[in-house]
Amino acid sequence: MADSGQARVIFQPSGRRGSFAIGTPVLDAARALGVYVESVCGGRGICGRCQISVCEGTFAKEGLTSAADHLAPASDAEARYAALRPLADRRRLGCQARILGDLVVDVPSEAQTNRQIVRKRAEARRIDPDPAVSQWTVSVAEPDMETPRGDADRLREAVAAAAGLADLSIDPPLLPRVQAILRKGGWTVTAAVYRDASAPVLIDLWPGGPKPLYGLAVDIGSTTIAAHLCDLASGRTVASAGTSNPQIRFGEDLMSRVSYVQMNPSRLPELTRVVRDAINALIGKLVGDVDAQRSDVLDAAFVGNPVMHHLFLGIDPTELGGAPFALAVSDAFVLPTRDLDLDISLGGRVYMLPCIAGHVGADAAAATLSEAPYASDEITLLVDIGTNAEIVLGSRDRLLAASSPTGPAFEGAEISCGQRAAPGAIERVRIDRETLEPRFKVIGVDDWSDEAGFADRIDQVGVTGICGSGIIEVVAEMFLCGLITEDGVIDGALAERTPRIVRNGRTFSYVLVDEGIPISVTQTDIRSIQLAKAALYAGVKLLQDRLGFDRIDRIRLAGAFGSYIDPRYAMVIGLIPDCDLAHVGGVGNAAGTGARMALLNRQHRREVEETVRRIEKIETALEPRFQEHFVNAMALPNKVDPFDRLRAEIVLPPPSGLPGEDGEANGRRRRRRR
Repeated sequence: MADSGQARVIFQPSGRRGSFAIGTPVLDAARALGVYVESVCGGRGICGRCQISVCEGTFAKEGLTSAADHLAPASDAEARYAALRPLADRRRLGCQARILGDLVVDVPSEAQTNRQIVRKRAEARRIDPDPAVSQWTVSVAEPDMETPRGDADRLREAVAAAAGLADLSIDPPLLPRVQAILRKGGWTVTAAVYRDASAPVLIDLWPGGPKPLYGLAVDIGSTTIAAHLCDLASGRTVASAGTSNPQIRFGEDLMSRVSYVQMNPSRLPELTRVVRDAINALIGKLVGDVDAQRSDVLDAAFVGNPVMHHLFLGIDPTELGGAPFALAVSDAFVLPTRDLDLDISLGGRVYMLPCIAGHVGADAAAATLSEAPYASDEITLLVDIGTNAEIVLGSRDRLLAASSPTGPAFEGAEISCGQRAAPGAIERVRIDRETLEPRFKVIGVDDWSDEAGFADRIDQVGVTGICGSGIIEVVAEMFLCGLITEDGVIDGALAERTPRIVRNGRTFSYVLVDEGIPISVTQTDIRSIQLAKAALYAGVKLLQDRLGFDRIDRIRLAGAFGSYIDPRYAMVIGLIPDCDLAHVGGVGNAAGTGARMALLNRQHRREVEETVRRIEKIETALEPRFQEHFVNAMALPNKVDPFDRLRAEIVLPPPSGLPGEDGEANGRRRRRRR
């Protein structure tokens, strides 16, 4: 359980972690790590705002086993609170629960004062509606003794005649309701018909005339879930909402979750349940926003990376954890919503977009549909940067795809002061070239840290860490002003110029914030970013090798992270290849846009299915040149690629010649730049 009187504790969904003395209250551990858990009673067990729960199981990547009995039994104060206001299943009060052993602690969303910001809005896109669901108002002949035909049969014939369908069937769960609805409507009813690639099915029925019908487009990301409610008739997105993916409590990245299922196979249903529950909660919010009913939602389209795709469907993802990374199912298909426990119309349908390959999922397929590189003569690079970067490269002549294991560094994990995008996270950084003093912007505050209004507003959110876009900018700025070399080594000699360079064992760190919670960029942080960006860049280079083109005409950065990073800084550190910066930009939640396109137009479904069959998948782990490209990409921006177009716009530091081994402290002076 615990070693030498210390226990390791990981808080989710923030990912913050540390070691604490046995007997430490969970709330105290959270505060020590800057994890915001609400508490207004001073830790007396009265307010109940600090509720937490323990994620049980073996977490192989973290090397720990977490269990409920790694917390001390309930205190008297906790028992009194539970008697007055019963705690939800497996919940504890963080101020009373004391640590006895290693733990993974889940902080429920209602106990988080600084919640992660879900940056997956619906992008503006005109989509011509041709939905799979249509509605037909018909009058059905009343039964009589002379014609002993069933009510449902006469209904089916009336709808088939109105819609011009010869092979219409009725969804079996609807049959018990048909007679009551026909009589309630005075024999005039409206039927919803689902018609896609398969035979048409009458899926819902209500008395009277037509009503607004809605569809749902959902992007299940490893960190966040985004859902969009669309009017099926007009194609308009009427409401959008997002939430953190609750599966994060079982592992921060995809392979951690695969490992968790391998180590704890009996908990697979729980991973499926929590993501479906989160989606059902989003549906409730969406329909409430437009004053609709859940039963008004009759169609849905879902995308996600392969692991999320399988877990949502209740499929064991362990085969995706090792070569040959076999998918249980890759083609597009349609399921009744009732088979997925989705709380919408009983007869509703879900269209699952196809996956491209074992590590390139339906989200990449949807992003490809959205950006349509297959319809252009330009060589387009489409990248969705996450814990596993999905890459598509090509044009109308040829399309290739690959994935690269970038890890969670760009989302704040594996960074000493890293966090996900939430109020209080540093998202923008600038460093003065002469004084080496930083200024920064924090999510939730509009002013820069050196502006007059910052001090008045920062108390509302605090400065709690640094998120992915901030990590990229601070590394790029440190490189541009000479604080780190092209090999990523922090120059300890600059401690003579600025007190912000401090010794950290055998290496040095740069102090970004020295008030409140100290925030520093360590040598290990730099290495984590180098490893992540090198993995992505090497994947792109392999696709370029296979395509036979060195040039890239345009770069599209998909996903929430891709939309909020500055392309200039991404190119400075060598995260993306050299390209005309005017042709580099974020495209927002392209996967969500592709899901909406497939939801609203049946031809887009055929288009994405055909496109996925054309894409050539490159397995980076099997390519002999991957290691060569990876090593070259560890340098800033790259050891061999010249980045001429970037240098035409930005003055990059020349090679420094700074001596010293990788990451070791070095006090020698840098050659003077001219």
